[in-house]
Amino acid sequence: MTTSIDDLRFFQVVAASETLTAAARELECSLPVVSKRLSALERRLDARLVRRGTRRLALTSEGELYAARVESILDQVRELEDLITHRSGDLRGSIVVQATLGLGRAHVAPLLGEFTALHPQLSIQLRTTPLPLRPHRREFDMAVHVGTPPDSSLRMRRLAKNRRVPCAAPSYVELRGMPERIEDLTGHDCIVLRENEGEFALWRFGDARNPRQVRVRGRLSSNDGDVVTDWALQGRGVIMRSEWQVRPHLESGALVRVLPDVPTPPADIYALLSDDVHIPRRISELIKHLAARLPDRIARSQ
Repeated sequence: MTTSIDDLRFFQVVAASETLTAAARELECSLPVVSKRLSALERRLDARLVRRGTRRLALTSEGELYAARVESILDQVRELEDLITHRSGDLRGSIVVQATLGLGRAHVAPLLGEFTALHPQLSIQLRTTPLPLRPHRREFDMAVHVGTPPDSSLRMRRLAKNRRVPCAAPSYVELRGMPERIEDLTGHDCIVLRENEGEFALWRFGDARNPRQVRVRGRLSSNDGDVVTDWALQGRGVIMRSEWQVRPHLESGALVRVLPDVPTPPADIYALLSDDVHIPRRISELIKHLAARLPDRIARSQ
């Protein structure tokens, strides 16, 4: 029996998953079904692809080679499908989009809904997550990310301008006073947002010519931006959040800008893609849609 395209896509999901249980969830089937299908694939290839008995899914050397070639083959299939689709004029196929929790819920999800309404033969899966981007695992076709990504191998397309700004509730400022210098933040309760498993207790100020930073501390931290903002609104401390997220609260007076005369570096919103793959027209058209609609949507959310 020969290996089908469906088998290749099956193993692509397995190779990109942390565990077989996660793969089963992604494939929308039971763990025994995934295990049985994986064993059948290994028997057909006469090679062990996955190491059993480890807490996290680990590929063997044969599995690593097979996963890399699978990606190459599926990229060629996608490129061929895109060529045919381009000739027909309709956008077809599927797109997996990854976005951070807050931005994904507030803006990316509605815009993806608009895009599928315009292209009824297209399907989109949105994954909102605080986890780090791992382009080498091919967990997404496109990611929407705030700020410059840590992986320089990614292809970037800017969707909207943005920067992170420090702010706090008037009640907190009345109780603790307004910081006058960047260094004053070390004596304040700062609420830390921990995104992408990174250390966001280091707050950055200035610009490329005069960068400055300060390590802050506080008793509250979370990987959920909405939680962090709610704590600030309750007067629990100072936060450093994206302008797109806190601008409505600044406009209403529920939050006030801290150190308003001190510039902060850009943290623009980007579409990210792997640099080693052909970009299908359905994805390039989605990027155009997001770039055209996202800035206006953010501005109207004030």
